[in-house]
Amino acid sequence: MQAADISRPMSQRPDPDRVPDPAPPRRHVWAALRICVTLVLLGLLWHLTDGPQVLALLAQVEWPWLLAALAMAHGQVLLSALRWRLTAAQLDQPLRKADAIGEYYLSQFINLAVPGGVLGDAGRALRQRHQAGMLRAAQAVVLERLVGQMTLFAVMFCGVIGAVIVPGGLYLPGWVNDLVGCLALCVIALAGLGAGLMQLRGPVARAAAGFLAALRRAVLARGVWPRQMGLSIAILACNLGSFAFCAAATGSDLGFVAAVTILPLILTAMMIPLSVGGWGLREGAAAALWPVLAAPAEAGIAASIAFGLVILVASLPGVWVLLSRRRPRAAQQGPKAR
Repeated sequence: MQAADISRPMSQRPDPDRVPDPAPPRRHVWAALRICVTLVLLGLLWHLTDGPQVLALLAQVEWPWLLAALAMAHGQVLLSALRWRLTAAQLDQPLRKADAIGEYYLSQFINLAVPGGVLGDAGRALRQRHQAGMLRAAQAVVLERLVGQMTLFAVMFCGVIGAVIVPGGLYLPGWVNDLVGCLALCVIALAGLGAGLMQLRGPVARAAAGFLAALRRAVLARGVWPRQMGLSIAILACNLGSFAFCAAATGSDLGFVAAVTILPLILTAMMIPLSVGGWGLREGAAAALWPVLAAPAEAGIAASIAFGLVILVASLPGVWVLLSRRRPRAAQQGPKAR
């Protein structure tokens, strides 16, 4: 803190944990756009399908299945926090287990409730930058999320391949196979892009090389990758299990093959940063893919809405984390501001 700040009241001093927003109006425009996209998508689904039937399915929800889905959603958050803690520790950023869990609940809530999609993850890296620097903190967060997405894609690709080659299994229409093929090509293209960036000169090549070094150290190192793989498979199992339980709660019975093919495709739609918490995109994907299971689109929308509400409720401990951190700061600023 500069000397000129010492004479200011504590309430007027700059917050060291806050990064100034370079363009607040632009941020607000993108947030408003995502809210509009979410509402438009949900409105279109209401009119293109039988909206009252979706509400009827949600009104008849079976609560034991829904509670099981909530338990799985909490398991996904807890295990994800442990995976982040493992990744960060390999990058010289030790985290206490309680801190990692609290931070992950907070970032999960912000990701789901605030337009932006990754604001919670960005804040998680920002608040932990004091240990190993902003670069290492960001690498730990990005790598942890990247491992999760790659696990999702790997399971989805294996599920689709199994559905195609196993006779009498789940029949996937051509457009689903084409979509999965496009996703596979995108993954390969991104890997090729990363390899190509390393061949360039200058800061871009150095950044790519630094990220690859962090990947080898935090994910692929001997003794680390088995733990990363085990945690990632368990996390994905919790995520898919939570969605499958929500489907059961709203009247849809999914088999194992459907859970590892259709559900990953629906979860992939949530990664598109055009809506709030994936709302609208997730329901649209469910409406398009549920008929593959010989079930009505309305059942897919109901299951998707139930899943969205479950993961939002599971993230609510993040609100307590946020409030508990603001109280001590308010207590410290209060007496000095008088």
